[in-house]
Amino acid sequence: MRKPSESLTCVIPSEDAAYNQNAPGSGAFGLPRPRRGTCFSLLLTLVLFSPALAQQPSRMAATRPGATAIAIKGGKLLTITHGVIENGVVVMENGKITAVGPAASTNVPANARVIDATGMTVYPGLIDSETRLGLTEISAEPSTNDLSEPSDEIMPHMHVADAFHAETDLIPTTRVNGITNAIVAPGTQDTLPGQDSFIQLAGPSADEMLLVRDIAMPLNFTGSQRRKMDWQSGRGTYPTTRMGMAAQLRQSFLDALDYQQKLADSDKRKGEKGVQPVKRDLKLEALLPYLQGKKPIVLAASEPSDLQTAVALANEFHLKLILNHVTHSQSLLDYIARLQAPVIVGPIYDFPKENERYDAVYRLPGELFRRGVKIAFASYDSHQVRNLPYAAGYAVAYGLPYDEAMKALTINAAEIWGLADRLGSLDVGKMANVVVANGDPLDVKTDVKHVFISGQEIPLWDRQMELRDQYSK
Repeated sequence: MRKPSESLTCVIPSEDAAYNQNAPGSGAFGLPRPRRGTCFSLLLTLVLFSPALAQQPSRMAATRPGATAIAIKGGKLLTITHGVIENGVVVMENGKITAVGPAASTNVPANARVIDATGMTVYPGLIDSETRLGLTEISAEPSTNDLSEPSDEIMPHMHVADAFHAETDLIPTTRVNGITNAIVAPGTQDTLPGQDSFIQLAGPSADEMLLVRDIAMPLNFTGSQRRKMDWQSGRGTYPTTRMGMAAQLRQSFLDALDYQQKLADSDKRKGEKGVQPVKRDLKLEALLPYLQGKKPIVLAASEPSDLQTAVALANEFHLKLILNHVTHSQSLLDYIARLQAPVIVGPIYDFPKENERYDAVYRLPGELFRRGVKIAFASYDSHQVRNLPYAAGYAVAYGLPYDEAMKALTINAAEIWGLADRLGSLDVGKMANVVVANGDPLDVKTDVKHVFISGQEIPLWDRQMELRDQYSK
């Protein structure tokens, strides 16, 4: 009989590093990870019918706050909100930061576990403002991708929280580089693909990792949402043009406002004889908090023409905006500043257009900052979220002040998403998401030595380390 750790072999190649090689260890739901070429359906059969597999312990990090205090002492504290403390102390207890200050004047509880951070840097956990974490595992295997719903371009009633897979191997890989929180967004194939969630990158369950289930809604307005033409019939799947996308979105917003009025009229006449309640429409209902300005729309546009068209549409319906990408809209930077909306920047590694300077994309964060725009960084990825701090490092090399780059990874992101009272800085009372590293967070040579989420230390172990240890023997 095949042992539980042995693989059943198919010929389904994978290009993703997280599953690209043979290695022992547990993956989703604590089960042995599939080797390269493993057939997912056969592995699932083993999962369902093998008691040995079902009893494997989960390695997902539990983060229920402990009662024992932890003091990180002697490190250089990047507090983000109140400067740098060269020889400082951070005390955490019951999942919160309870003290921050100079080592000479900050009291450490007698029962605290003390971590010597001499020569190290201590900073708040980093926040990625757009990822696909928990929605995809192996890009080449469709059964592990839950990014977009292709049946309609307008799907505001879709919820990332319904698809979020907390046991993904990509989250431990991300935590190893000091990222503790992230926005999870659906794919960008549709104009209104669903609603984003804000997650904590560790927790006892998926529900507890989902700090805010429906935090914002993407409105994607780039060329990639235009449907391809069917050359045999001469027709395309609607919409195929910028004006088609705008018209479809406008009609959806008008339908939602009409639905809102019908609900209000029905409520006024509630109890009258013969009055029928309005039939619920989940698609239109999902748009109402955004049309009422209660939640932000994350408007993604890269080119100037797309950006101006989409912003005009958003202003027509008084939408609360967070701008996204604006990667190749350098000609509109003053216009963007006048909108007084925050901007999620990236990907910073895009090639410049033919009419742009070679460093146009690298310089964009600095140019936005100089115009008073609040920025945050995003990886827009799943497998490369761990490279988030290096995008900020590139921006520093091309004009963004270092302190502002750190803010864009921490407190700016927390403010943009309405969570600055809980995250984004080393301040008393905030959630104890704290990172200890042996150097500059934006330097590729720096190694993270400790990660705390809700005051609980997270094991710094991931798929790549397992591969390293397996093949170095």
